[in-house]
Amino acid sequence: MIAHFDCFSGISGDMTLGAFVDLGVPVKWLEDALKTDLLTDFDLAVTAISKMGIAAKKIDVIVKSHAARDYAAIRDMIERSSLNSAVKDLSLKMFEKLADAESKIHGCPKEHVHFHEVGGVDAIVDIVGTALCADYLGLKKISASKIPLGNGFINCSHGKLPVPAPATIEILKNIPVYGTEIPFELVTPTGAVIISTLAETFGKMPDMLVSKIGYGSGTRDLEKIPNLLRIFLGKSISRSDTVTMIETSIDDMNPEVFGFLMERLFEDGALDVYLVPAFMKKNRPGTLLQVLCHQNAKESVIRRILSETTTLGVRYFDVERRLLDREAVTIKTDYGPVAAKKVTTPDGRFRIVPEYEVCRAIAHKKNIPIRTVYEKISQHAENLIK
Repeated sequence: MIAHFDCFSGISGDMTLGAFVDLGVPVKWLEDALKTDLLTDFDLAVTAISKMGIAAKKIDVIVKSHAARDYAAIRDMIERSSLNSAVKDLSLKMFEKLADAESKIHGCPKEHVHFHEVGGVDAIVDIVGTALCADYLGLKKISASKIPLGNGFINCSHGKLPVPAPATIEILKNIPVYGTEIPFELVTPTGAVIISTLAETFGKMPDMLVSKIGYGSGTRDLEKIPNLLRIFLGKSISRSDTVTMIETSIDDMNPEVFGFLMERLFEDGALDVYLVPAFMKKNRPGTLLQVLCHQNAKESVIRRILSETTTLGVRYFDVERRLLDREAVTIKTDYGPVAAKKVTTPDGRFRIVPEYEVCRAIAHKKNIPIRTVYEKISQHAENLIK
């Protein structure tokens, strides 16, 4: 299942939860999941509402306690919870991004960032609730439109701040945005961290078969457009997308570093890493390092390359790619259940490819060549295809 966020009026945490509830996430289930694992000092209220004739869901987080929490306390709360690993990891990733932005803006250590109105109970509900909803709907890939920004000023605990708020625009760095004449805050820091973490690409809506559409309402009534977030839910028609290629040529570094660098780049979100022999100035032998990644991982990858290698700079550009349909499957073998990928070709045929790490673990455990493991599993796969 894939989703596309149409942020024509911006995005906030409550708009996101409202759209997810409109898509079919039970609000009672969401509230119970949050109260079981994290908090009890809140209630969720859902209201059917209309904005310029469009029916939508409005979510209100009714907070019973307004005590501020710092990032360290929120991180520990999520880590100690019984949330599943996918929800927990996504929640922690979003909160860390929010804490990094607030830390930079206010000049304080990340661990001691107090979230005030962007944090506390409300932000925990919005951020962890979003992760729960994405998991509930089984979202495998998320894209988003370019993000519109309002203008003017907002009042907050730190005083009167320009729109977009400093933390919001810090989070949205390197993400496509555009200005509007709307004199309100269209994107909150929570909304910015949600969309910048969830979405892999930003731009036009992907080719998809839309099965459901959810509308989440904001609080204000805007003069010219409905204050709504729209989420399209469905299946991909063709697996094509736009990713970023980052590359640099290196001729003065210990080759042993490349192995370590590759590991770290994958941790940073690289989709693939290539090391290509190259001849450089004065015929010096070198290495062309190429890293393929989604747009939201670009800065992390660039930072890693510039800090871990001897290069003086990198090049990057967008590339189009077309992918075969694939799905995760489990096949029965002499070694027991084995995780694999079922890959479908354009003519409708398919092949089953075992996961490398699974084969590697079997080879170590049985003390046999990994080639033997692949051959045995391939025999079982061929029988399934027949």
